[in-house]
Amino acid sequence: MQIKRREVGLTVDDSLMRLYVAAPVVPGQYPGILFYSDIYQLGGPILRLVDRLAGYGYVVVAPEIFHRLEPIGTVIEPNDLGRLRGNDAAGRTEVAHYDADAAAALSWLQTADAVAPGQIGTLGFCIGGHLACRAALHPVVKAAVCCYPTGIHSGRLGRDRADTLERLGEITARLLLIFGDQDPHVPPEGRDTMLSALGSAGVDHKTLIYPANHTFMRDDGYRYDPAATDAAWGEVIAFLARGFGTAAPPLPLA
Repeated sequence: MQIKRREVGLTVDDSLMRLYVAAPVVPGQYPGILFYSDIYQLGGPILRLVDRLAGYGYVVVAPEIFHRLEPIGTVIEPNDLGRLRGNDAAGRTEVAHYDADAAAALSWLQTADAVAPGQIGTLGFCIGGHLACRAALHPVVKAAVCCYPTGIHSGRLGRDRADTLERLGEITARLLLIFGDQDPHVPPEGRDTMLSALGSAGVDHKTLIYPANHTFMRDDGYRYDPAATDAAWGEVIAFLARGFGTAAPPLPLA
């Protein structure tokens, strides 16, 4: 599908949160996805993924996760300095503020004319994978995709400790978790802690592990793995299509 793009501003706790919105051009109602970036916010690699997902028939909303600390429109460069800056912003944001932002974005999706009633999901990468999982604590979320989510096993998310691991039993959405087996930020023991907690809580989930590093789906870095990305992306689209009962993506021509 061809898509259209626009910017939306939401005021959360007296701070302007920019939402990048991508949706199909054809009028209608589609599932809505709250889409979380990594610590570098809404740069080209993330927006390309937002646009790609929208083209499969979704209204995709991506917030600037550090809007309380960074000027609107800020893209953090994925270099050594940017890594320090992004991690600093992540560590200075209160968990309650992340939660307030999720509630505001989900509320916007629930009232958007182009979003089909009762069809809301979430998806995110790295810190955004954790935020997507945490957003799934809201009962309006029906499906959640968490790509190499950091900090769930350790409680690390913001200024204070996140209780996401302990609250996994509150999730009623179906989860898809995607990991790289060479990821130093989500080591095997951390991954096992998450999966064990999900199993004990009875959360419906699927896990995919690829021979890849952290951020392997980000196409501007040395850890980018095109083959693993394509395989994971196919799983994501199929997972969401099943979760919302939408048409499966077309098969490529022979």
